[in-house]
Amino acid sequence: MRERFETFTVLISEISRYIYRIKAEEMAELELRGSHVNILYYLYKMESLTAKELSDVCGEDKANISRAVKHLEENGYLTGADESGHKRYQTLLMLTEKGRETGKIIADKVDRVLEHASAGLTESDRDTMYRSLRLISGNLKEICRMYGADKEDKTE
Repeated sequence: MRERFETFTVLISEISRYIYRIKAEEMAELELRGSHVNILYYLYKMESLTAKELSDVCGEDKANISRAVKHLEENGYLTGADESGHKRYQTLLMLTEKGRETGKIIADKVDRVLEHASAGLTESDRDTMYRSLRLISGNLKEICRMYGADKEDKTE
């Protein structure tokens, strides 16, 4: 049991660190931060989302999304549709031409990294892995709810 715990926690931590490092490296050449990857990627793929929807799809805290959106908007990557009466986090966000070009670059980079990262896995292996990760994530989330530990979880 101890080995299973150590293997699981170490591997999850390592994967998280590697993803962070890859995002940072890949974004440095675009003069962006790793925190901008998901926003540009999902807006590129889905065309428009609100900050709330971005928070949900990215699994990020609303405050982090808000800071990143502000930076990207100030630097010409995205714009909020003018929908008077809506709160800022309910405003639809869309990529500008600069944002679409950058989103395409990011989507291509993501595809290359995913292809390399999953080398040696069959489609069945990949399906099983993602199904298992979703199940584990849901189980851990339920444990947090049982202990009231999800009060800090801003992703819901």
